[in-house]
Amino acid sequence: MSLVIQQLLAGPRDVASVDRFLATHQFPLAEGDTVTFVYRGPADAVRLRHFIFGLPTAQPFHRVEGTDLWYFQLELPPGSRVEYKLELELHGHRRWIRDPLNPNMARDPFGANSVCQGEGYTRPDWTQPDPEARSGYLEELRFDDTPFGDARRVTVYVPARFRQRRRYRLLIVHDGGDYLEYSSLKTVLDNLIHRLEVAPLIVALTHPGDRMIEYPDDPRHAAFLAERVLPRMEERYPLVRTPASRGLMGASFGGVASLATAWRYPGVFGRLLLQSGSFAFTDIGEHKRGPAFDRVVEFVNEFRRSPGRPSERVFMSCGTYESLIYENRSMVPRLQATGMEVRYVEARDGHNWENWRDRLRAGLSWLFPGPLWLVYE
Repeated sequence: MSLVIQQLLAGPRDVASVDRFLATHQFPLAEGDTVTFVYRGPADAVRLRHFIFGLPTAQPFHRVEGTDLWYFQLELPPGSRVEYKLELELHGHRRWIRDPLNPNMARDPFGANSVCQGEGYTRPDWTQPDPEARSGYLEELRFDDTPFGDARRVTVYVPARFRQRRRYRLLIVHDGGDYLEYSSLKTVLDNLIHRLEVAPLIVALTHPGDRMIEYPDDPRHAAFLAERVLPRMEERYPLVRTPASRGLMGASFGGVASLATAWRYPGVFGRLLLQSGSFAFTDIGEHKRGPAFDRVVEFVNEFRRSPGRPSERVFMSCGTYESLIYENRSMVPRLQATGMEVRYVEARDGHNWENWRDRLRAGLSWLFPGPLWLVYE
C-alpha cells in the first residue's frame, strides 16, 4: 500500500481532512510501480474500467470507512500510459464516467477517456505545436471514378517550403482524418520535418467508406490506392517515382489494409508503417475475435502461406497492453523471412491513437530519414 494511502487511513476521516488530502495530491498518483486512483462521491461501488489486456477489465475500489472517498491501487511499470474510465454503481444503476480528479484525457472516434500516466511517462515534445516549426498546409482532392462506385476524397498534406523543382517522397495514410484529429499527425509532420529528422513528405490522407469491409484485403481498396490515388498524386505533385520513396501507413485494420495493398501490388510501395495491426490468424484469431475478423483471418492465413516480398522496409509497433500483442510479435519473423528489413517497437500502452502518435517519430524517421529534401529533377 502506498505511503499516501497509509497516511490517509491512519489519520482523521472528517470532511476537512478528506478535503485537505485531495487538495494536496494529484491523481492518479504514480509512485514507482504503483498508481493510486481516487474517487470521491456517493456510490455503492466504484470500479476501474481499463484497457490492459490480461487483467480483469473491472477492478473494484475500496471505500475509506466513514467517508465518501474510494481508492484503488494498480501495479503499473514506469513509463506506462493507460486509458480508462470509472464505473459508478448507485441504487442498482451503473454508469461510466471520466475521472473527475484527473485532467488528462485522450479523445478517439467514440468519445474520450481519462489517461493514467505512469511514473516517467511524458508526452513527447515533438507531438506538441512548436512555434519555430513552419506549418505545412492541407488541401482536398476528389476522386469521382473509383473501384467502389462512389466518390472518395483524399486530404493532402503539403510540407512547408514546398517547391515544384524539388522531388518529394509520398506517404499514403489509412484513416487519415483520424490521424489528424486524434494523433496530431499534422503537428508531428511539421515538427519532424522542421527538425530534419524526417524528409519533407507529401502525405495522402484517405477517408474510408466502411473500413471493416474495405480494409481486410478488399481488391477494390488496393486498386483505389495503387491505380487511382498513386497516379493522381504523381501527376499533381513532384514525387520521386521509386518504391523506396512510396509508403503506406495504418493502424489496427488500417495496418492490415496497408500490408494487403502492398501484397497485391508488390514492388510499388517500398515502405510500410504498421501500427497495432489486426493480424489475426486461424489458430488464435478466427473464433475468439468474432465474425468481423473473418476476412482478416482469411487474408493473414494466405499471407503467412505465400507472403512474397511486398515491400522493402517495414516498421511495426504495438502496445504491450493490447490483445493484439501476440499477433504482432508473430508477424515479425514472417516478414523478416521474406527478405524485408523490419524494425519492431513495443510500448507500455494500449490500442489507441495516442500510442500510435507516440511511435510516429521512430517509424517515420526510419522509413523516411531526413534530410532528404534536396532532390532535384
